Parts: sequence; C-alpha cells; structure tokens
Amino acid sequence: MERLENILERIASYNPSADLEIIKKAYIFSAKVHQGQVRISGEPYMDHPLEVASILTHLKLDPATIATGLLHDTVEDTYTTQDKIKEVFGDEIAELVNGVTKISKITFTSKEERQAENFRKMIIAMSKDIRIILIKLADRLHNMQTLDALNPEKRIKIARETLDIYAPLANRLGIGWIKTELEDLSFKYLTPERHKELEELLMKKSAERLKYVEEVISILENKVKEHGLDAEVTGRPKHLYSIHKKIESQGLDFDDLYDIIAFRIIVGTVKECYETLGMIHSLWKPIPGRFKDFIAIPKPNMYQSLHTTVIGPHGDRIEIQIRTHEMHKIAEYGIAAHWRYKEGIQIPEKDDKRFAWLRQMLEWQKELKDPSEFMETVKIDLFPDEVFVFTPKGDVKEFPRGATPIDFAYNIHTDIGRRCTAAKVNGKLVPLRYVLKNGDVVEIITSPNHNPSKDWLKFVRTSGAKTKIRQWIKTEEREKSIELGKEICEKEFKKHDLDFNKMLKSGELEHIAKTDFNMQNILNLLAGIGYGKTSVHQVLTKILPPEKLRREEKGFLGLQKVLQRIKKPPKEGVIVRGVDNIMIRFARCCNPLPGDKIIGFVSRGRGVAIHTVACQNVLNIDVERRVDVEWDKGFKTIRPAKIEVICRDTKGVLADMSAAITSKEANISSADIRTTSDKKAVCTFGLEVNGLAHLKDIIKSLQKVKNVIKVQRMVS
Repeated sequence: MERLENILERIASYNPSADLEIIKKAYIFSAKVHQGQVRISGEPYMDHPLEVASILTHLKLDPATIATGLLHDTVEDTYTTQDKIKEVFGDEIAELVNGVTKISKITFTSKEERQAENFRKMIIAMSKDIRIILIKLADRLHNMQTLDALNPEKRIKIARETLDIYAPLANRLGIGWIKTELEDLSFKYLTPERHKELEELLMKKSAERLKYVEEVISILENKVKEHGLDAEVTGRPKHLYSIHKKIESQGLDFDDLYDIIAFRIIVGTVKECYETLGMIHSLWKPIPGRFKDFIAIPKPNMYQSLHTTVIGPHGDRIEIQIRTHEMHKIAEYGIAAHWRYKEGIQIPEKDDKRFAWLRQMLEWQKELKDPSEFMETVKIDLFPDEVFVFTPKGDVKEFPRGATPIDFAYNIHTDIGRRCTAAKVNGKLVPLRYVLKNGDVVEIITSPNHNPSKDWLKFVRTSGAKTKIRQWIKTEEREKSIELGKEICEKEFKKHDLDFNKMLKSGELEHIAKTDFNMQNILNLLAGIGYGKTSVHQVLTKILPPEKLRREEKGFLGLQKVLQRIKKPPKEGVIVRGVDNIMIRFARCCNPLPGDKIIGFVSRGRGVAIHTVACQNVLNIDVERRVDVEWDKGFKTIRPAKIEVICRDTKGVLADMSAAITSKEANISSADIRTTSDKKAVCTFGLEVNGLAHLKDIIKSLQKVKNVIKVQRMVS
C-alpha cells in the first residue's frame, strides 16, 4: 500500500516549491468520507485514491492534480457534493473533480459508434483541462492492477475496454509507460494462457538474456566513451503485448524472434543522436529497411527517437533507440511532461505542431454536431489498428490495417468489387495490392466485363470481401462443372441409346438425383459429375437394368481393362473414401507427408489433390469439391520433404549436419547452401522420408548439432 509520506516526498523531489498542505488536506478529507468503505478485494477503499495519487506523482504532476487523485471518487461514491468540494478546496480542484466524475460515468463497451457522445464528453473535458484525462488514466491503471478481485466476466469486459480505449489514448497522449502497462495487463486478462506461455518462455532464458544485455551495454558504453560522448545506455526485453502482436502479425514462433531486446542510448543533443547512430552502424551492420528517423519526422504523439536494428554480437539482431534526455522525458510522460508546472494547464496555442492532433479534435467536437461523424474523426487519430480512408465524395470508410482497394470496392457495393479493374489513390493509379493508409482518397475503376480473381484472396483483409469473392468463384466453378457434367452425360447416354435432354426435361433425372443420390436437385448431381465426384456409370445403373447395362458395356469393357493395365494410377498411400482407383496427386503448396492431417479436393481431369488441413490454399477451394481422405497405414511410402537449417558458418558444420541426417536413415536428395553477411549459412536440404514422424526425428537430430541456430520444415 502506498503511504502519504512517500507521495509528499516524491512531489518535493521534483517540485520543491509545491504546496504540500493541499495534498494533506485532500488526504484527510478523502479518508474521512470514505471511512468504513472497502473495495471488492476487501482492502480499505482509501488504498485506491492513494495509489491513483501515487501514479500521478510518477507523471510529476502539480499539487492540484494529485489532490484531485485523492478526491476523485468522493462525489461519485460518498455523500459529498460538488459544492462541498468547491467550498473546501476552491474552484480549480472542484472543476477537476467534476470533470473526472463525469468521465467516470461513461460506460465503454467497445469502439461502437453509439459511444460517440461519450467520447465527445471526454474530449470536451480534455479541452477544459488535460489533467482530467491524466487522472482518469491513473484511475484506470490502478483498477487494472487490482483486477483479480473481480469475477471473470467483469475482468474481460474491463480489460477489453482498456485495450480498446484507454491504452490507445495513453499512446496518443504520448505516455509510453502507462500505455505499455495497460496493454500488458489487458493481454493478461483477455488471453491468460497465451500471456502465461510467453512469460514462461521469456523466463526460461532470462539469465542468458541478462548476460547478453550486460555484454551489449558494456560494448556500447565503451564505444560512446571512445567518441567522447556522455551517454546513458540501458537494455531490456520488449513488453509482452508487443511481443505477442509481433508474433501474431508476422506469423512467427517465439524462437523466431531475433529482436525482443531493445537497447536505448540517451545523449545530450540532437547532433549527438546522429553521431551515435553513425558510431553504431560502423560497429555493427544495420538491417536494411529497419532504420526510422522519428527526430526529423516525430510521431503525432510528440515521440522522437532514432530507431535502428543491427546484427549485434554473436549474429543476433538487436534494436537500438537513440534520443536526447528531453526526448526521453516526452516519450515517457508525453503531454504530462510538456505541461508540467504551467498555470491552468490549458493547451498552449504556440505548441501548434506538437498538439495539432488534440487541438484538431477539440475543433471537431465544436464543428461536428452529428456524434457518429465526430466519432469517425476521433477514430482516425485514436485507434492505431484501423485505417480510415475517403471516397471521392468525402465519405469516411473504416478498414482493418492492411486493407486494399479491393476491400474498399466491395465495401461500396458488391458489383463495384466484382467489376474492379484498377484503383486511384490520391489521384494516382496504384496496384490492387496497395495497402491503404490513413487519409487516402480512393477511387475505383470498373469494367462491365471484368470478374474477380482467385489471387485477390491472397491480399484482401476484410471478411466481407473474402466471402463475396469466394461466393463468386464457387458459383463460377459450379456453373462450369454443371456444363461439363451435361456434356459427359449426353455422350454416355447416347452410347446406350438414351436421350439425356428428354429425360432431363421429364424430371426423371431430378427424381434420381433426389432419391438415389440424396441431392437437392439435378444441378448438384451434374456438378458432381463435372467435378469427378460422381460417375455417369453410377447414374446409368439407376436407369438401365443391370443385365442390359452389362451387355451394352461388354464391347468396350475389355478395352477399358487393357487401358487400366497400361495406365493404372500408382498407389500413393492415400485412401479416398467412396472412390476406388482414382489418380492422386500431392499439392506442392503444402507437400503433405504421412502423419499430416490431410484433406482431398477433386480437380477436373486431374484426380484428387491432397493438401494438409492447415494449408492456406484450402480456404480458397470450393467445399463441394472436398472429399474425405486418409493415409493408408498399411502402405509404406517414401515422400520428398524440404527443410531449412540456419547455422553459423563454421568449419565442419556441414559434415555434422549431413551425419545427423543420415544417422536417422534419411537420404539427402538435394542441398543448397548460401552464406550471409553476418557469418551465417542458410542450408536447404531436399530429403526422402517415410513420414512426418521421421522428419521430426531428423529435425530434432539437427537441432542438437553444435552451431545450428534454427531448423524448420519448408512446405513449398
């Protein structure tokens, strides 16, 4: 529990002239009106305002703000009135308490438009005094720190609104440490198992990581001293939520993350920032495309630093941030740092660049009377995971980050999406794969003869666009299969002196489709024949007597047997349920091995393609073409497989890897070795294995080889 004495000492340390009496007075008043109240956890209620005040001292705020932290729940949760607060503490603190009380009554559920009016209230409160929202962030942070006391349903609800609303707001205000802690706490309660898993993975190698951090810090400290610079060097792992987001967004495993440690160098001047950058790049090789200059172009929340990723000691990637002491203060405290000790804490007009986004929101709340329209403008700046673009008429459209003009086109209308041939962004032609950015003006160019492409499914982001593209592809392929099914039936029926079209019109085939094949209609049966899932012979057995069918087929059955002997599909170790003697081919996109979970899809004229169930391309294939398949456990087969091994480029390592592979009785069919600039080698081996278990044994064997860094299966 935080103590009043600690709070007073902290205030005096950064503001020696502060009026500490107002803090003591607020503490006594709050303790008196909250007397006898307890939190859900069973702790005295007074613990909460003390912790909120403590958080505000870490932001180094003024006495009035910290006093409000102690008083923030008095009007809402006790019999105290607003007039009483004004009488005892004066207008300034009374206004702050009133502002926080109003915001506390806002109930957030998600980023729904119905919350627009509540956001307007919050922005108005911020316009009156930014300290109001800083107090609310401190309040939310302590509530998150003590969330265990609530039931699981409430924990999830509060964690979700924190991740949706308060963490982005802290980020937008530039208060990095509050944003980070809110994200990590939300992550902990929203996905506890994943949080625990990542925490344990970090702990496993914590001693090794600490040793590495100390080594890098020592190298950097010596280097900056050589250059005559007075610098502060620190290093620590990135926070859990940022690691989780990186894994999710890039589809990586934890072991694949090379730069989970961030190092920071704080120097005296901007000139020294760039000098330090040059020194680091001369020391270690930078990774192309991983340098960002946020000093020349600051982030909208005032954040400034140089970011670079380099190949550090032992060939490991490390991220280094370089900034001045002033930049570091802004990065940690944001708006709170900039307005410290200023009378009234109003938004200064002279700081037009740093606070343009906030002043813009304040202007919007005055000008935009429609709450939903106001919400659209706020979202652009507040939520980092959405992209907001404009139609040529100025309408705002919201998309997930990574969305493309195709997503935009389908959002306008299904026909616009289907006929989309090109797109203009900000007046210039762009590829349909172009990733939309905030503020883009998008214009779609259509053609009446154009249709969707399967390739679109590889880069569209919205579920609506994906669903509509798949529906069109499914309909198009079905129509082609129905036509092919008709052609096959007409030819085969003619051989048996049957008039297919006449039987189709009479409804006889419709009846057969429903009763004998349990299909909804004749079109489904024809599509099945076109795909190859159903044979015409199966249909003819329902029309002709067996003896007549055998007699009529007798003339060409002998030839059919000869052809089967000549061109019989080789046994591939896969059983297709309900179908005998069909050609099997393994999809190259995922290269299935015995032991993988598999699924089959009928291809016209090409038999059944076997994919792993995890293959991305499975999502793009019509489900009507799916057939159940399984590995024939009694059939022994040798299948090709590929693995990639990343190792240190040292003498004898290739021989050791070859020995590890052959020790598992596997044959190496091909090998491709290339070295990298950071003294590593990337080795691609083509192997012959008898299944997934065999391949896993080989991978485990390779992982034990000295100087091997990473081994993974390649699927294409």
